[in-house]
Amino acid sequence: MPLTINRRIALILFVIAAIYLFLSFQLPNYPYAPVDADVIPKGLGILMIILSVALFFSKAIETEAEKEKRNIPKKELLVLLAVFAMIFLYILLFEIIGFVIMTAIFIFFCSWFLGYTKWKSNIIVSILFPLGMYVIFVFALGISLPKGILPI
Repeated sequence: MPLTINRRIALILFVIAAIYLFLSFQLPNYPYAPVDADVIPKGLGILMIILSVALFFSKAIETEAEKEKRNIPKKELLVLLAVFAMIFLYILLFEIIGFVIMTAIFIFFCSWFLGYTKWKSNIIVSILFPLGMYVIFVFALGISLPKGILPI
């Protein structure tokens, strides 16, 4: 059984998923929360393991065209690094500034950077999406999100 690129990626993803799943079982239980904090991480870990096994046993054969697609142009690599930097800043400032403000800023600047030019709809989506998610998580599910500098 040859070790193709899909199989190598599947093995790496399986190890990451197994570590992730192990760590998700270490999360503490909260007896008074309607949805416990470990439900989503455990589900994602199990899904990652299933998908990595499926990738490992997939019969897809890599063609020369697919090998060529793996070469990322330098311009696109810089865009990718800039988006990773925005994600890093989002994670870094998430607790301090809060979910609503930080998510609105992240969605607006990331979509603007990636070329979305309709700034009015970008602003509307950037504000309404985090507000909607905040209302769903806090009031409907009873899961607290970082308030940050907002007095909500």
